[in-house]
Amino acid sequence: MSRAEVESVNVAEAKRRLSDLLGRVAYGGDTVLITRRGRPMARLVPLGPPEAGEGLAGVQGWLEDEDPFFDRVDALVAARGRHRPRAYRAGRRGAR
Repeated sequence: MSRAEVESVNVAEAKRRLSDLLGRVAYGGDTVLITRRGRPMARLVPLGPPEAGEGLAGVQGWLEDEDPFFDRVDALVAARGRHRPRAYRAGRRGAR
């Protein structure tokens, strides 16, 4: 199917194949028209590129460099490096 084509599926089929349809729209750029009794009800279309200012880059300058928030983040990152997942801990019940 070319990018210009729009696949048309009925509601029942869309319910059965929703995960597949979402993947094709999100990653393949396809457009899907959902119909009920032959009448268009909804259209799945891919999102456009993110607008400028969205995400973490858009909040630059909200906090001062000395804000305690950054100390807490640094402590969490350091603690995560010392974390041992439960699967690796000794004495685990049911371990083989």
